[in-house]
Amino acid sequence: MTKKSFLFLALVLILFSSPGLRMAAQESAPNIRVVVDMVQLNIAVTDNKGNYVTGLHPSDFAIVEDSIPQKLATFGEGNEPAYRVADTSTSEKNSTKAGAQQPQADPKSAVDDASQSLGSMVAGANVFLLFDTSNYMYRGFVFAQDAIADFVRSLESADKVAFYSYSRDLSRSAPLTPDREAVLRGVRATVAGDDAALYNCLLLTIKDAAHFTGRKVVVVFSNGPDNSSMVPPEDVAELAQSTGTAIYMISTQLAKLEPVSTAVFERMTAATGGKAYFAKNWRDEQRAFASIRDDLAHLYSLSYYPQPNPNRGWRGITVKLVGEHLKKYHIRTRNGYRPQPNRFAAGTTTASASEAVPNNQ
Repeated sequence: MTKKSFLFLALVLILFSSPGLRMAAQESAPNIRVVVDMVQLNIAVTDNKGNYVTGLHPSDFAIVEDSIPQKLATFGEGNEPAYRVADTSTSEKNSTKAGAQQPQADPKSAVDDASQSLGSMVAGANVFLLFDTSNYMYRGFVFAQDAIADFVRSLESADKVAFYSYSRDLSRSAPLTPDREAVLRGVRATVAGDDAALYNCLLLTIKDAAHFTGRKVVVVFSNGPDNSSMVPPEDVAELAQSTGTAIYMISTQLAKLEPVSTAVFERMTAATGGKAYFAKNWRDEQRAFASIRDDLAHLYSLSYYPQPNPNRGWRGITVKLVGEHLKKYHIRTRNGYRPQPNRFAAGTTTASASEAVPNNQ
């Protein structure tokens, strides 16, 4: 090494050993904010007669993911706002310690305070309506429009509603909005088209829904089987499960006549926690929409941050009710998910799940 090179190296070492320069270098380095995955579950609890079971509490549910017990992060029932489970338990502990010296914490106040921090994650549901306008719909088109319009008007359990239609391509007639009139205009503007690419368009709808937090529901009205999609229904169902999107399907007897479509519709909805309906006439269609509206109003909304799990593939979810008196009831929810790729964003590095930005799945 020459004398000139040695002097240059020594100068560099002296400069970067200075505390001030080290601090400046650290401040200029970009920080990373890790987006933590929060798993959202919509759970229906019914008795042997199909009646909804209400009034359950967080302690009544036990969630296991890949045999690993999970701790609830939020809990809500029906149209009520969800609340952080940890916040409620902390309030109860503080009240117990305080005894008679301090008033008991108001549970409603605790829920309201928690709701403010949860934001859109706690509200009703984001409902995406997907209407079949293919050539299968030449019969009964107006009756189907009427049934959908009535459903939109009565959907009090949803914060926002989107209306899409499909034949060979997807038409986003009314993007997700709280404005019911805008959705109704989209419904009335639909016209019959050509072949049906149900699974292609349903996949695109689920991808749109995945951008939103909280409860996500897709309600499909289909008058027949799929005859032009390139996407297999299994891929659609897996994406819906992985993004926490429940699928409800209302179809007519035309789909019922094809056993394969019937089996696919029933399997897909069951896997995501939804239901499939097969209507014989327009009155059945209205009853099916009313049943979905009733279902959304009685779902329990639970979420959790997954415990450390090396499995990056499919993760199975099991939900059970705790206590002998609750074992007689039935649970309907999705049965698993595949973790989505971690997202990173510029900002402050977070060290714990409670400080991280939730990425609902």
